[in-house]
Amino acid sequence: MVNVAIMGYGVVGSGVVDVITQHSESLAQKAKEEISIKYILDIRDFPDSPFADKFTKSFDQILNDDEVRIVVEVMGGLKPAYDFVKSCLLAGKSVVTSNKELVAAKGAELLKIAQEKNVNFLFEASVGGGIPIIRPMTQCLAANDVIEIAGILNGTTNFILTKMIRDKMEFNDALLLAQQLGYAERNPAADIEGHDACRKICILAAIAYGKHVYPESVKTEGITNITLEDVAYADSWGGVIKLIGQAKILENGKLEIFVAPMFISRESQLSSVDDVFNGILVRGDETGDIVFYGKGAGKYPTASAVVADVVDCVKHFKARKYLGWEDTTENYVADYNDYKFSAYLRCISNNDRNAVEKAKSLFGDIQIINRSNQPENEFAFISPVKSSSEIDKAISALAEYGIETISKIRVGEV
Repeated sequence: MVNVAIMGYGVVGSGVVDVITQHSESLAQKAKEEISIKYILDIRDFPDSPFADKFTKSFDQILNDDEVRIVVEVMGGLKPAYDFVKSCLLAGKSVVTSNKELVAAKGAELLKIAQEKNVNFLFEASVGGGIPIIRPMTQCLAANDVIEIAGILNGTTNFILTKMIRDKMEFNDALLLAQQLGYAERNPAADIEGHDACRKICILAAIAYGKHVYPESVKTEGITNITLEDVAYADSWGGVIKLIGQAKILENGKLEIFVAPMFISRESQLSSVDDVFNGILVRGDETGDIVFYGKGAGKYPTASAVVADVVDCVKHFKARKYLGWEDTTENYVADYNDYKFSAYLRCISNNDRNAVEKAKSLFGDIQIINRSNQPENEFAFISPVKSSSEIDKAISALAEYGIETISKIRVGEV
């Protein structure tokens, strides 16, 4: 019998308890060992819970119990999760987590400790919830060089954008609906400002390319400035707006990585990923494009991935799974100002009838796009491929002519 401790009894933690207890027989068959929950760590009391006798408020009780061989961390955040997880690994306990903030910030360090102590640190549920992505990348696609990763990595923002696209709902109204349905937190900043997606693309990039990527080094933009006018222009252009996390290695060995709303062509496999679903495209040099699709969050999809890692830990007590990456090196992440892409720009000019011609003189061969009910003083276009700094410089030059750029959105090729 393998004893497990679960740290955190929130949405995911309670789901993990349910999955382990409800599937005990099938899990025992798959793991070749019975899996038993010995402790549940939480600062709250649950006197009416059927698991009331398992609750503890003492982390040290878990840490000092040699019978506990696997610890599940589903508390979230860095404090106290990081200290607890590090202590467990140093004590020779394997750890499973769904905590993308922890893995994105401390993954390289924790994986190194796990290697030194010959235990496992697994985190399938940290990206994509119940969607298998980390294990397929490390095992099934091991024969490939990953050319590029691009994904819709946050269900909350995808739900909001879907409502704006399908139902012509304003951003604030769509956000309120997402909160009412439980898809968005009371404080939704991590989702709508892109931080959640950033942590996930950092983890995927580390797995694909072998070096840790710290979220603070990644250019991150959310969806708070997206309007229904932008949605209409995207539709006229032939696509939709999605929040995309993307990463690829450049010829000079540096990593190009970012999170941003993007115009995505309807021909892209990611364009039809709607509502709270996630879609992750992995482009391998041998396989071509492979898309992983499913619900990226939720109590039981995430708990399913956590428990699968628990089973994997049980199977690898005597043969540690190799999963790891090096810490980052200086200037590993390329300067965003040098990234090259096409951009959608929406502009207003109240005094210059030659505004479009001036835009052409600054940007070159632009593609004009229109929408219904377009004001006379508004125009929008797709720029040719330029560096980010060149685009910003041209926007500043437009402003000198009295032409205001009110929207700038990257155009994707995924």
